[in-house]
Amino acid sequence: MFTKKRILQFCTAALIFLLADFWMYSTLSSDFRAYEAERNFNEIELFAKTVPDERTAQDFAQWVPTVKDIIPGARALYLAFDEQNFNFIAESGSETARALFQAYNSTPDFQKAMESVYYLEPMKLGSTYQADYSLDPDTISADTIRSQVYFVPVVDETGYQVSGAAMILVPTSTATGYSNLLKTLFIAAAVVFLGILLVLTFTRDPLTGFMVLGLFGIVIVFIAYPLIEAIRLSFMKDGVFSLQTWKESLSPTYLVALWGSLRLGVLTATISTLVGFIFAFLIERTRFKQKKLMTTMATMPVISPPFSLSLSIILLFGNNGLISKQLLHLDTSIYGLGGLTLVQVIGMFPIAFMTISGVLRQIDSTVEDASLDLSATRWQTFKEITLPLSVPGILSAWLLVFTNSLADFANPLLLSGDYRVLSTEAYMLVTGRSNLGAGSALSFILLMPTLTAFLVQRNWVAKKSYVTVTGKPSTTLTELTNKPVRITMETFSWIFLGFIASLYLTIVAGCFVVNWGIDYSFTLANWGEALARGWTSIRDTVTLAAIATPIAGLLAMLAAMLIVRKNFPGKRILEMLIMTPYAIPGTLIGISYILAFNRQPLLLVGTGAIIVINYIIRELPVGLENGITALHQIDPAIEESAADLGADVPTVFRTIVLPLIRPAFLSSMSYTFVRSMTAVSAIIFLISARWNHLTVLIFNFSENLRFGLASVLSTILIVIVLSVWALMQIVVRDDKLTQKTISTR
Repeated sequence: MFTKKRILQFCTAALIFLLADFWMYSTLSSDFRAYEAERNFNEIELFAKTVPDERTAQDFAQWVPTVKDIIPGARALYLAFDEQNFNFIAESGSETARALFQAYNSTPDFQKAMESVYYLEPMKLGSTYQADYSLDPDTISADTIRSQVYFVPVVDETGYQVSGAAMILVPTSTATGYSNLLKTLFIAAAVVFLGILLVLTFTRDPLTGFMVLGLFGIVIVFIAYPLIEAIRLSFMKDGVFSLQTWKESLSPTYLVALWGSLRLGVLTATISTLVGFIFAFLIERTRFKQKKLMTTMATMPVISPPFSLSLSIILLFGNNGLISKQLLHLDTSIYGLGGLTLVQVIGMFPIAFMTISGVLRQIDSTVEDASLDLSATRWQTFKEITLPLSVPGILSAWLLVFTNSLADFANPLLLSGDYRVLSTEAYMLVTGRSNLGAGSALSFILLMPTLTAFLVQRNWVAKKSYVTVTGKPSTTLTELTNKPVRITMETFSWIFLGFIASLYLTIVAGCFVVNWGIDYSFTLANWGEALARGWTSIRDTVTLAAIATPIAGLLAMLAAMLIVRKNFPGKRILEMLIMTPYAIPGTLIGISYILAFNRQPLLLVGTGAIIVINYIIRELPVGLENGITALHQIDPAIEESAADLGADVPTVFRTIVLPLIRPAFLSSMSYTFVRSMTAVSAIIFLISARWNHLTVLIFNFSENLRFGLASVLSTILIVIVLSVWALMQIVVRDDKLTQKTISTR
């Protein structure tokens, strides 16, 4: 495809467009600057005509500041004409303008301007000047601002002679902002045109090329660009390159917090993986009866608000907890590492359970049967066969829980007490001290352990082979546990789930208590106040999640089809970029979005769009993985047959691919909706007065000890999420082909 003729055609068309693009930008930019200069000139001349009738110093002092009402941001200085010395003297006005006049009044430009106004001719200086606006007490910005300088005459009562002049500074920020916006738009137009031209010139399937180009555009704008902005800011101090932020972030103060995060992450991941393995083994490899019930109950914590369990733990075991204070009269505190580990294990063990379940379900039991046939005991078979074959799932589960534990900051904010973790430190730097650069640096430091664990896990798994399915898999499994072991596992699992159920019941009970820990009288007042104060947040959360859900589902399936079925340059880079948000802490995502989208042309901060985009980007990796897994199970010959019959790529995707991967598509959408409803880490940085989020409101109520209101909204959120989750489980039924019958020997 890269023939000499095509390359020449591409270069010619690209050169013509770029020249035309640059000419249009230059023309529009210069025309706007000329228009703005003329408009300012006219406004300033009108301002000069409003000179007060009384020409006292006090009258001028009151008149000069009114220039800001005509031209926003302008500063003025009244210059009285000294007839004896034949010059102008600064009399009253802005300190910013006074300092500029004193610094440049002897320069040729200023002398020429003052000579011009003496002859009643206003003048605009050809150059712009840096003016220190921090000298004025009423200014908001402490920065120096480049300004255009105007001189206009002030005539006396006769209207024929000059009595003074007004020197006026007008910031060039409007023209500069417009010029930058034009530059961005024309650069974007050039990139889009060159991309389209590249696809049309060098590809056989332009439609696929456009879809790939669109995906690259999405991940570059909404993943790569925000992260680059966060990295850039972490190396900037007062507008210049500096390592000061990183030096402060690597100080002993924050290294203690990093060590706290690592301890918490290792403890949570290890215990959660152990508990998850027990649940997975009991359900997938034994003759346990109530599998569906236990699976449903075990997955509840992962589809509920991330800090709802912290709320119930505080209600039961806090300083005024029902059990710790009212029943047992204990002085011990749940706050700290112990309480955090407990809450995170309960909230995150379902991740390990679901990950390990899939691995245990796929292990071919013929290997275990062969071990038992060779007189090995059940314990030996488990230790030498089943457990080693489960290593990929165990390591993946540990890594996922470890990553989620490091990124969690809502639970530590409620339960950490004096125990410090890095995620809360980053949050406090951003919200408490408005230090986005330091928050970005701490978030990147938090990313390092996750990447290290990921690389170690990948390297470990790559060194060994775990393949056991080489033909038709067995449909029966031999149980490796005897009755006492199975009963012990069942007892532990039911006690564990019973404790989780009690935590959720505590949340429901908190809805009907006047003031938990003080007054346990029954009341319904919490419901009325919570619904009155939280209805807008409920509506906003459901609306934004409902908008994001289908977009994320379709985008994930389309990306999966392109990655699995198509070959194109940069495919691995595209896949890596799409998967990046899964490994990044939510705090870093939130901070990077604030930095990237708080100015034109993508001014999204404060809008609902930035929250929807965050939902989509954050949950896109899971949908992509589901789609890739589903597509690998489908013979591509079906799609090839449709293409041979004349169907284009969108038709194949709509009529062939999407129906065949319907379970993965619906699962991806349900996951996106659930995670969008319960998100908090990135969303807490992106909400605004117009668009609030239910989880943030619950978190605020919990921080302010309004546990009754927090319990009501948590209950409503759990009901909404569980209803959608149950509906999706009905629509997407389990694949009967992967189910196996448990037998005994």
